[in-house]
Amino acid sequence: MTAVRRRHVFYIPGYDPIPPRRYRELYRKQAAAQAQVSGHEIALRPAIGKDRFGWGVDARIEGARTDAGIEVLVWSDIVKNSMDQGKAGTYLQLVRTAAIYIGTGALWRLMRLRKGPVIAALYPVGFLLAQLGLALLAAWGLGRVLAVLHPWAAWGGLVAVPVVLETFRRLDGRFFAYYLMHDYAWSARWLGANPPELETRMAEFGDAIAQALKGGCDEVLVVGHSSGAHLAVSVLADLIREGRVPATGPALSLLSLGQVVPMVSFLPRAWRLRADLAYLSTRDELFWLDVTAPGDGCAFALCDPVAVTGVAPEGKRWPLVISAAFTQTLSPARWRSLRWRFFRLHFQYLCAFDRPGDYDYFAITAGPQTLAARFAGRAPSPARIERATSGYRSVAP
Repeated sequence: MTAVRRRHVFYIPGYDPIPPRRYRELYRKQAAAQAQVSGHEIALRPAIGKDRFGWGVDARIEGARTDAGIEVLVWSDIVKNSMDQGKAGTYLQLVRTAAIYIGTGALWRLMRLRKGPVIAALYPVGFLLAQLGLALLAAWGLGRVLAVLHPWAAWGGLVAVPVVLETFRRLDGRFFAYYLMHDYAWSARWLGANPPELETRMAEFGDAIAQALKGGCDEVLVVGHSSGAHLAVSVLADLIREGRVPATGPALSLLSLGQVVPMVSFLPRAWRLRADLAYLSTRDELFWLDVTAPGDGCAFALCDPVAVTGVAPEGKRWPLVISAAFTQTLSPARWRSLRWRFFRLHFQYLCAFDRPGDYDYFAITAGPQTLAARFAGRAPSPARIERATSGYRSVAP
């Protein structure tokens, strides 16, 4: 009987206030879609343990039976609390965040890498200011009408301001202006450092990864998406520094997807992240693959996060930077339907491709090969950016 290949996957989401069950349902739906294209057989089952949120996967992929357990780092409650700012608080965040990125010079340096994510960062600033402008215009118009009754009544037009702003806030599920503003403000607030409550969650998640590394599976795969990518870097750097990665245990792999590392590592107090990037880039305890795509306007596509931060040491090995190449791995019809849906494209790495290349999220997370075996001999993208661009490169206070 052919042995079943076993994998333990630890998924770290980005800045997302929605509970982690969305990722289970996304996996279920998209795995079924990829199975139809690629011939996979994938079935989800409940997680065995209940200490952390996750699910199991039974699959037959590339002719082999596999068994995977997937766990999610839950920090949606921290995100949700950070977003509870109200309208006035959000505009204060706008001013503070803009002042930090402009005042530190990070904004101009980020623009030298990729304009897409910088435009994405400027979008909520511009759109929120436009909302405020429309609210003040409505107040002025209402004030002109009320002034017919009495000159002092014109001041009553100001009641239009909170009404207009609240209307836009309720429609933010379409515009994402408030959401993105909170996202960028989150990194800027601590100037690139992690808040204590998030460090606690990361340490607990690291403990779970260390437990999985004691055996019982063929690979421990850590996946970090969006801002979850730099959290994954720090979690694994801590484990290796502490000697918690056994030499004879399962293969250890890191898959960073749609990373926005420079948005954090370019800030003055991102000492921990810069140190972790430099440290992890030389280690032989793991295999690190970084996947982005130029079609994803929210990610720093093909930017080597270690190199562009300016902390690449001698002997740098990681990450292997490749492109998901959306224009090639999605059919022309599918690409046309997604091209201008920027937020959806940022999640495409976790979804099915109708013309998949060597990047297949479900073969990676539930297939028979380790990440290192699957991408052995794979050359990095020739279009990758390695130019050191950050103005802050110190790895200690």
